[in-house]
Amino acid sequence: MATYLARKRLIERSERFPVTLMLEPLEICNLACHGCGRIREYEHVFHKRLSVDECLRVAEEAGAPIVNIPGGEPMIHKQIDEIVLGIQAQGRFVYMCTNGLLMNRAFGRIPPSNRFAFVVHIDGMRDVHDHAVDREGVFETATGYMREAIELGYRVCTNTTIYRGTAPEEYVELFTFLRAMGVEGCVTSPGFDYESVTHDRQQFLARKEAQALYAQVHDECEGLDIPFYNNPLFHDFLQGKRDYRCTAWAMPTYTVEGWRSPCYLLADEHVGSLRELYEETDWDSYGTGRDPRCANCLMHCGYEATTILDAFGSPRDLVALARS
Repeated sequence: MATYLARKRLIERSERFPVTLMLEPLEICNLACHGCGRIREYEHVFHKRLSVDECLRVAEEAGAPIVNIPGGEPMIHKQIDEIVLGIQAQGRFVYMCTNGLLMNRAFGRIPPSNRFAFVVHIDGMRDVHDHAVDREGVFETATGYMREAIELGYRVCTNTTIYRGTAPEEYVELFTFLRAMGVEGCVTSPGFDYESVTHDRQQFLARKEAQALYAQVHDECEGLDIPFYNNPLFHDFLQGKRDYRCTAWAMPTYTVEGWRSPCYLLADEHVGSLRELYEETDWDSYGTGRDPRCANCLMHCGYEATTILDAFGSPRDLVALARS
């Protein structure tokens, strides 16, 4: 990643380029989480799947060293192993986002590798998580498969979405639990208030609320050796200690309908090529203070790349990233 960024920024002088590709080979899911916009936005294309060849073509088109595979639930795709192994063969790292219920389907089909990691969505301990996904027993099943995966030698990370109404102590308990399990890293971000989620708008945190909650959680995690996976500059941003401008273009999203414009969170349209996405999107119209839909967004898909790219202009920040 460091070599790639240095080449793009310092040698090629590229203004916009993919840092991480978000590749969605399908949109259907086996859960209907309260805060998820995807299962509502893409309901009309649940029957569609990206082919293996198309996934590999898109990974080549983007050229990013890291490919995240969200969805939907990617383990539903019958050829997910071919997709993952094909992207790895291109020399890229693959992080497969999953709710954990079908993780065992990967065991034996996708071998453990330093170029592959599960990223399991866990929003709290048992009661909180099962409420968030609207199904009992999900926490126990997912964490059971996570333990099995770790024992088999897989890299396992987690992604925790934080919502209003959950005490900071819940997240401290969760991160402590995950650390003890042997999880490699914990990614966190506040839930994005998708317009398609109409039944419970109160669950989404306002920007100042999210920053205050993060500050408290991180204070209470101090000294617990929690393996947070977001970089330290992004954690400062989440707590309101830094301010950045969104660089949503750094994590372009490809779906069964094409390149999602402008970003992973907003779909004003879908376009046919990465060039079209970059050259024809009015990027200055989006972001906090520009588009009201972006007002409370603190998502890593919009801001974590910003922290990395901005660090190239600050030796102190660059050293902090290198140490992390």
